[in-house]
Amino acid sequence: MTEMTRIPRRSGTAFELKRGQRLTVCDPEGEQVSDMVAYSKADPRELISNGRTFDYQDTIYLTTGHKLYSNRSNIMLHIERDDVGRHDFLLTPCSKDTFRILYGDDDPHRGCFGNLAAALEPFGIGADAIPCAFNIFMNVPVNGETGRFSVEPPLSKAGDCISFRAEMDLIIGLTACSAPTSNNGTMTPIDYRID
Repeated sequence: MTEMTRIPRRSGTAFELKRGQRLTVCDPEGEQVSDMVAYSKADPRELISNGRTFDYQDTIYLTTGHKLYSNRSNIMLHIERDDVGRHDFLLTPCSKDTFRILYGDDDPHRGCFGNLAAALEPFGIGADAIPCAFNIFMNVPVNGETGRFSVEPPLSKAGDCISFRAEMDLIIGLTACSAPTSNNGTMTPIDYRID
């Protein structure tokens, strides 16, 4: 089995994932979030889509057995294992604007958005092509009556993992989240493995 690679706190990475390979993302210390985006290697204009995925899976709470679709209605990733069962696909990656608007930070961190932009740049993917991320382990309950949502501490414990099987050749962007509200203030690393 391949060893884990660590994404340091408040940073991100990008890499290729071939069709049939498995990506496992683990929370080594608990209560951390990892923003994940995916692009077709053949044409990065084809990218992960929360709207298409919600349409075809009939739920906003995606877990084992669900598929993540592209903006062209093709399956990109299949969730094969999920220790946590609660992730978010509604909210965009945190950014300098997130920290400025929501946290009142005068010198904001670039956030997951900036980390993804930097990591994806060598693949020719620009910041404007970053979609709503699949926010691994992020806990965003939605009130069924009002539609209001809240960002709560992740349910993940140390060692919890989720595994995806690639259904096409992909470029993946992955972060260790920088937003204190998303990860209960932990801002710890994230581990991943490709098999």
